[in-house]
Amino acid sequence: MSKEILINIGESEKRIAILDKSRLQDFFIEHPHDKTIVGNIYKARIKDIVPSVGAAFVDIGQPKNGFLYLSDISGLSNKEDFDFESDQNIQPQELKLEKNKEILVQVTKEPFSGKGARLTTHISLPGRYFVLMPFDRQLGISRKIDDPEERLRIKEILRSIKETSDYGLIVRTAAWGRDKKALSQDFYFLLNLWQKIKNASNRSYPPSLLYEDYDLVLRTLRDYFTEEITRLIVDSKFEYRRIYKFVSTFYRPLTKKLQLYKDRKIPLFDKFRVEEQIDEIFDKKIYLNCGGHIIIEQTEGLIVVDVNSGGFSKKKLEQEEAVFVINTEAAKEIARQLRLRDLSGIIVIDFIDMQKESNRKKLLKILKIALSEDKAKTDVVGISRLGVVEMTRERTRRSVESIFYKDCPYCCGRGKVKSESSIVNYVFRYLRKELNNINSRNVKVYVHPSIAKMILQEHRASIRNLESIFRKKILILEDSTLHIEAVKVLGVS
Repeated sequence: MSKEILINIGESEKRIAILDKSRLQDFFIEHPHDKTIVGNIYKARIKDIVPSVGAAFVDIGQPKNGFLYLSDISGLSNKEDFDFESDQNIQPQELKLEKNKEILVQVTKEPFSGKGARLTTHISLPGRYFVLMPFDRQLGISRKIDDPEERLRIKEILRSIKETSDYGLIVRTAAWGRDKKALSQDFYFLLNLWQKIKNASNRSYPPSLLYEDYDLVLRTLRDYFTEEITRLIVDSKFEYRRIYKFVSTFYRPLTKKLQLYKDRKIPLFDKFRVEEQIDEIFDKKIYLNCGGHIIIEQTEGLIVVDVNSGGFSKKKLEQEEAVFVINTEAAKEIARQLRLRDLSGIIVIDFIDMQKESNRKKLLKILKIALSEDKAKTDVVGISRLGVVEMTRERTRRSVESIFYKDCPYCCGRGKVKSESSIVNYVFRYLRKELNNINSRNVKVYVHPSIAKMILQEHRASIRNLESIFRKKILILEDSTLHIEAVKVLGVS
């Protein structure tokens, strides 16, 4: 297997592509003004408490107050992703909410659609192998480490390490195979980091930023750069040195996989044919190798994915078997597209109908396995009574599309504009209304050139009729600066 991480550093953006056999599997982008605040820790002040929704608004120094649910006051999010020792499962002391109270909070979700960031008081510091939980005493291990002997070995190391601390600790999947020395080094690094945060808190007044999470490049190294990566290539000398220093600190053997891209004639992403794969991220229709395709539609409330057979050739396959082949490939591609586009929220997938219950169960299993590669939390609810798969995907930051694009000022975000005939009818309705309020004998009507052309070619009789009714001279004029749906009426002496 050939897995590569490519890091492109532009004038005002950082882009990271993770490839598996030259195929784009994950894509991340960060602009300076869009830098995430997820993971940041603040000394904050409670501004208001809303008992009806069981939450508080908290000032963290951002334009919008953060939102702190009561359910986020204690307990680790995504607990189902980890196994905890029952004898170590000591619940943290409950925090009482009071107006103007000073508290430490951590951002779990970015501000979104005019809402403030979502917060938690359960601080967690992720390292390469561990997540340190200063306000908890739980000892846990990722369920993705599924080898019983490896789990037992890691748990024994964890217990010996945790004897020196009252803090909670969980082990990440990257710890698989690491020795006690490497795990201890990561653990004490996190302890020192937490001590620095506490010291900063004692010296600060709310609202103040105590800890800023790694930028995109270092987060990717922490979470994705493992032994299974064949090589990591970066096209910036400065970033290469920073990456080398970071990797040397946490896992020196991986430094041999670092490469500096020096070719100035062919950009890094062009060399590996990544640019064309990035462009495909924004396509509405995604074609499958089997000949079928999927369509992804985003709405304000949910995301709809439709699977179609398209040009799939059944050959000698029975219909049920053919449908299962299409759905299987679609399930794997859907999981990939959700990661690439960073889509989140409620997701509804309309697979092609299958008659056999056994095939439906197999398909759900295939989808869940494909989704297991996702760093974001996903939850497949199952197949509804209408025959569609319902699932959710955690939102932590803006989608890739929202970073690349904004709502079209031309169609105002609808994705469509009115037909020319509809616009012409609107122009005449609008003109009738305005002519009643214009005292001038001469009237100039400015419209888009294509609309002016249609009116002058097909509706001259209608213009003469209005001139007769309102006793005014109407002149239709082109204005290429106008929106195609816009009309401007002026009376002239």
